[in-house]
Amino acid sequence: MQRKSIDVWVGLFVLLGLAALLFLALKAGNMSTLSFGKTYLVTGKFDNIGGLKPQAPVKSAGVVVGRVGDIKFDDKTYQALVTLELETGYNFPKDSSLKILTAGLLGEQYIGIQAGSDDANKLVNGDRINSTQSATVLEDLINQFIYSKAADGKE
Repeated sequence: MQRKSIDVWVGLFVLLGLAALLFLALKAGNMSTLSFGKTYLVTGKFDNIGGLKPQAPVKSAGVVVGRVGDIKFDDKTYQALVTLELETGYNFPKDSSLKILTAGLLGEQYIGIQAGSDDANKLVNGDRINSTQSATVLEDLINQFIYSKAADGKE
């Protein structure tokens, strides 16, 4: 009887360990907040997307309103074409703008959508947002700082 009790506890412990591993795998893959609701696709072109990845959040005012669907390279304009999957419950004006932001100093990158002022025309499936701001690359900022200090020292 005591052997059965130990086997049950070991089995529960193993199941708990597997559940914890599944949770960590979903968190690491940024898939813990998957939404199976209806979405509409919107695209934007960026000169530099930094470390943006598919399934990164799309936020407006700090609220997740969608996910990055697909990232492709346009070999005609030499820009990154980013497809966003926005939830249908969130309707943004056509003159909205996109910006690639970073959560914290070295955190994950996400897209911020700033709502425009055109209340008459809303984004629909297949629209393109033309007002975009690329990612700020930390290495570029450091290089600019170093070069500006070097230029100040020459005077």
